[in-house]
Amino acid sequence: MGWYALLLFIPTFCSVAIFHSVGPLQVHTWAFVLQMSWQTLCHLGLHYREHYLQGAPCIRLTIALSSLMLQTQKVTSLALDIHKGKVTMAAEWGDGRESLLRALPLCSYLLFFPALLGGPLCSFRRFQDQIQGSCASRPTPPWKAAGQKCLRALALHLLRTAVRSCVAPLARMTDCTGFGCVFVMWRSALLFKLAYYSQWVLDEALLSAAGFGLELGHAPGAEAGCGDLSDADIWTLETTNRIALFTRTWNKSTSRWLRRLVFQRSPAQPLLATFAFSAWWHGLHPGQVFGFLCWAAMVEADYRIHPFLRSLAKSWHTKVLYQALTWVQTQMIIAYITVAVEMRSFSALWLLGASYNSFFPLLYGVSLLWLVARAKEKCV
Repeated sequence: MGWYALLLFIPTFCSVAIFHSVGPLQVHTWAFVLQMSWQTLCHLGLHYREHYLQGAPCIRLTIALSSLMLQTQKVTSLALDIHKGKVTMAAEWGDGRESLLRALPLCSYLLFFPALLGGPLCSFRRFQDQIQGSCASRPTPPWKAAGQKCLRALALHLLRTAVRSCVAPLARMTDCTGFGCVFVMWRSALLFKLAYYSQWVLDEALLSAAGFGLELGHAPGAEAGCGDLSDADIWTLETTNRIALFTRTWNKSTSRWLRRLVFQRSPAQPLLATFAFSAWWHGLHPGQVFGFLCWAAMVEADYRIHPFLRSLAKSWHTKVLYQALTWVQTQMIIAYITVAVEMRSFSALWLLGASYNSFFPLLYGVSLLWLVARAKEKCV
């Protein structure tokens, strides 16, 4: 990584100093401000390089920023644990050797490279339990579990290659017309999702090889959820007809982190605040801002639309029709959001918004407004 490793080392050492210097009541605020300020500066540096210097993409910088985002999850999660009393830190540093012994576990946790390469998020207590052997032995050897996950990742990669090659070459949004753009959007989103799925499975394989498997048991005193280190539930993601369930299942450890960090702590509009913060955390590209705010509106609409539709579906054939249509709508909306989030310019985002693809989120948006107005009329 060269000098790009400093992008991770600097906030690590600063966070360790904060954990041992700031009281539990203020530690989360200090850690959050430090980590997000540093991450935002790094993202602005990447934006400057992409849009003004117009140089070739720097792979090492991209990897460093991705790792920094995952490190932000660790820092803020640990700060919340300290704030709530789940983890205790010494108030004073002590002599040189004692200070090193106190700092070493934190540095090991924040710089644990298998998690920095892709996650999923592992709590500090969970990390300590694993390192100290508090969790029970695994029924499956680490390398066997890792090998199985690598085969799954290979299958997903081959499927992605087949989708890319067997279907006609992907047209750009500038080349498609009419409802042909819907197919372009769906296929683009499918390729993106398959790339995410294979990466998540590879991340799990790396953690399994490091001894952080998914089939760990519980020993006395071990943290609850000791074995819950998985981001990929592909079956649920591809079969659900609920956008809200898709949202909770997509990148599960990050969803739980956002819920704990933002949603449960927001005094007003927690859903909007959560998705707005997610856009900030991802880097505030135009597509990310638009995509995450659209996602928030779609989840809110999903909470209201499904109870209404279920009340209308009385017979078995109307229930089947309800399941089928809402599944298609969910897939199209998720495809729209996925493609929007991946866009890096206003011009590409405008082409997406002006295409027929916008019919699906607009349908949900209009339905949300109608249901809100209907509910107000009933209250009056």
